[in-house]
Amino acid sequence: MTSREKYILAIDLGTSGPKVALFSSQGEMLGSEFEEIKLLLFPDGGAEQSPNEWWDAIQKAAKRLLARGLAASENIVAIACTGQWSGTVAVDQNGDALGNAIIWMDSRGGPQIHQIAGGALNIQGYSPAKLIQWIRLTGGAPAIAGKDPIAHILHLKQHQPEIYRRAFKFLEPIDYIGLRLTGRFAASFDSISLHWMTDNRDINNVRYDERLIRMSNVDASKLPDLQPANSILGILQPDIARGWGLTENVRVVIGSPDIHSAAIGSGAVRDFEPHLYIGTSSWITCHVPFKKTDLTHSIAALPSAIPGRYLLTDAQECAGACLQSLRDNILFHQDEMAVNEKPANAYKLFDQIAERTPAGSDRLIFLPWLYGERAPVDDRFVRGGFFNQSLQTTREHMIRAVFEGVAYNSRWLLGYVEGLIGKRAEAVNMVGGGAKSDIWCQIHADVMDRPIRQMKGPIEVNVRGAALLASAALGFIRYDDIAARVPVAKTYTPNPEHRKIYDELFREFTAIYESNKKIFARLNRN
Repeated sequence: MTSREKYILAIDLGTSGPKVALFSSQGEMLGSEFEEIKLLLFPDGGAEQSPNEWWDAIQKAAKRLLARGLAASENIVAIACTGQWSGTVAVDQNGDALGNAIIWMDSRGGPQIHQIAGGALNIQGYSPAKLIQWIRLTGGAPAIAGKDPIAHILHLKQHQPEIYRRAFKFLEPIDYIGLRLTGRFAASFDSISLHWMTDNRDINNVRYDERLIRMSNVDASKLPDLQPANSILGILQPDIARGWGLTENVRVVIGSPDIHSAAIGSGAVRDFEPHLYIGTSSWITCHVPFKKTDLTHSIAALPSAIPGRYLLTDAQECAGACLQSLRDNILFHQDEMAVNEKPANAYKLFDQIAERTPAGSDRLIFLPWLYGERAPVDDRFVRGGFFNQSLQTTREHMIRAVFEGVAYNSRWLLGYVEGLIGKRAEAVNMVGGGAKSDIWCQIHADVMDRPIRQMKGPIEVNVRGAALLASAALGFIRYDDIAARVPVAKTYTPNPEHRKIYDELFREFTAIYESNKKIFARLNRN
């Protein structure tokens, strides 16, 4: 690096905690730091985190990273933020949070969505007239499962009216971080999408629509101002600049959600090039040149982080979370029967065990719907577990079956993504923590019957995407240059010997859902 090189500080507010990384303007990462945060889950479907804990963790990680002296402070010219999407922070006029953030996993607003979406006649819970309006203007509609910000806000309005009354603005998590950095209450064209109150037909002029706001029953004054994707939000607040040892002219680029930044950080920036993200949750998305919707399977083309582009968006609720649950709640649960602490390298051990276990796991099928599902089915009542377990089932079978179950869900979603874009994916870029696992990449290639490109530095995909977007916004690179900044580490091709078993088990995987969805609803409705 030369002294002329400029650097970008990228913040990724993940569900497990924020990562702060330093990048050159050309996309090379110099270093990163991470701080873990708590996740609060409640029996009624609630999922919350503390915004103050977010900010404290970001401050700690940023100060620790910058203290390493990886670049001269005067050459750090911008900050970019990405992170968890579909969350809600109620803030007062001073920018202070009025309680915990309601995050993307929270389904308590489902009844409120039924109230505003339904009517005398219903199509999958929607009034036809309202559904047509939402799809025509936004490209989608509020999820009946109640996990979108509109549902969070309506839940607060009904069950915590004092917080609703005191709220000056309701912000997405990344927009709350933008507020802390700059003092500005704003959202980008892409981050606001899941409020389902914006007219997205003109991708260069996204705006709130009065008809949609009336349908939502949300006070328009409590919504943030809108800015174009990847625009400059403002200048870093002086007290933060001093505390972090930065100059007072650092620009803050408006944030993009994790799905959007991952699309950039995966290198899949051309139209119809898909990327598969395997983290706590999962998704398969691609950029498209049109606004199009598959409401039945919760897939919609919404504003992209690249100005003037759409991004096909969807989300699968649990992916890496399934392995974490297997580790923490079953294999190494700390109770009276625990023999020893869970090993620090548990995931590496899972990889080794899965690799030596035959494909198909002796026909044991794992259902990854541990916290409901978003896509390709919008079902907050569905639950997961092991299906077809026998007396011969071993821990080895269970471990590999979890890897395979997540891959079956990916294949399920890929079919609908390809149907919507009208093209078969020639290959899929795989990123996120799950892409660090060679065996999981191979299992996805085998189950999906598509080459899987394991991208270099897959766990840095979100911060890398945020940094590359900021670099393009500041004019250091062009959007067309981004793919060349993200190299492929290895390509995994489908093993034809596994085709028969995986085709058979995938058919049964989807059949299990169809046969049992009414049972799941009866068991989990309350």
